[in-house]
Amino acid sequence: MKSKNVFLSALLGIALIILCIILVRVFLLQPSETVKLAAIPDTEYDPAVWGKHYPLEYQSYLKNKEMAPSPTGFGGSIKEQKSIKEPEILVNFKGMAFSKDYTEDRGHPYAMDDLKETKRVTPATVGSCMTCKTANLRDIYKTMGWNYAKKPLAELMPLIKHPIVCANCHDPKTMKLRVSNPAFMDAMQRRGIDVAKASREDMRSYVCGQCHAEYYFKPDDKRVTFPWDKGLKPPDMYAYYKEIPSGFDMDWLHPDSQAKMLKAQHPDFELFSEGVHGKSGVSCADCHMPYMREKGRKYSSHWVTSPMKHVQASCRTCHTQDEKWLLERVRTTQNNVFQLQGIAGQTIARAHDVIGKAGATPEVNQAELSKARELIRNAQWFWDFIAAENSMGFHNPDQTLNTLGQSIDLAHQAIATANRAAGKQY
Repeated sequence: MKSKNVFLSALLGIALIILCIILVRVFLLQPSETVKLAAIPDTEYDPAVWGKHYPLEYQSYLKNKEMAPSPTGFGGSIKEQKSIKEPEILVNFKGMAFSKDYTEDRGHPYAMDDLKETKRVTPATVGSCMTCKTANLRDIYKTMGWNYAKKPLAELMPLIKHPIVCANCHDPKTMKLRVSNPAFMDAMQRRGIDVAKASREDMRSYVCGQCHAEYYFKPDDKRVTFPWDKGLKPPDMYAYYKEIPSGFDMDWLHPDSQAKMLKAQHPDFELFSEGVHGKSGVSCADCHMPYMREKGRKYSSHWVTSPMKHVQASCRTCHTQDEKWLLERVRTTQNNVFQLQGIAGQTIARAHDVIGKAGATPEVNQAELSKARELIRNAQWFWDFIAAENSMGFHNPDQTLNTLGQSIDLAHQAIATANRAAGKQY
């Protein structure tokens, strides 16, 4: 009788296990079968068309239209002027367009809208400015080559139908990641890196780095160029600019200090690449586009936002600390960076004023005055490299704080040198 009961219990147990497997398969795993590649034309840039075949990715992409503050208080996607919190911007960018309009970016779907609406665009604005704003760049570059860069932006606008969408980063035939910005490919080639041979994990950062990076326009043909030939760190790029590449010596002349200034452009890829995550093989997408699951199906979120909005998926795949601890860690780092960034920016603003007054002093020592202008140019480059970057230093806290510390020191040196040039204290 005992043997019979044991046998029946074993059968019941097996039946329960089989039932559980069936239930899991029906309610969780059924949708997880391999997604078939869709027949999307190579020149189809409408994300809604792609979304018919890849609905989970598309629905997450649409979340980029939501405008909300960052959980840490820095960044976010609300379009507000940065000078409200950082009034030193108005002084440090005096004489150029960023003193008139410098707002937070609203995300990929708004790339073209923000370009059209910004006060920085004028009738003189050239085509280079739309390089990282639209998937239509592929067709424009295929037709015109780099000639598009020096054409008036207004002339190219009718050719632009979509902002940053699926086609910027994916080959529609294979869904493999790709880069479409020729400036990025040129820069990587000069560094000895063949993007065509990159691993998938590298591409999960390259598709972001092709636009989230520092650049300048060559004076003659307005070609977009990344200043990476000497390296990705702020001093490396400053050394590159000091050699006046292709005749480029400044973005604008500051009206107070009369210093030839450089404007940094969101060097996210550069700061991240030299940080602990980048050096450890973590990609941009691992944190900003983490893997999600819905009804058993795994997909990469295309809501490109702060990792702090989905800590469990973005951070806790590697970190064992709880969400509250991780959020506070990020918030502390960013608060420290913002404080030091403010000190640097305000010291630079004072330096512009002192150098300007020294320059107006009769019989000023011109050699010392030139040194002061070089020092303020360097100081502001270091400050702006961090201020223009989008992580408030979290992509690389060590390098960030070191760069801001050097910026503050250089700004004080600029003030002291200007006073020495004038022979008085301003």
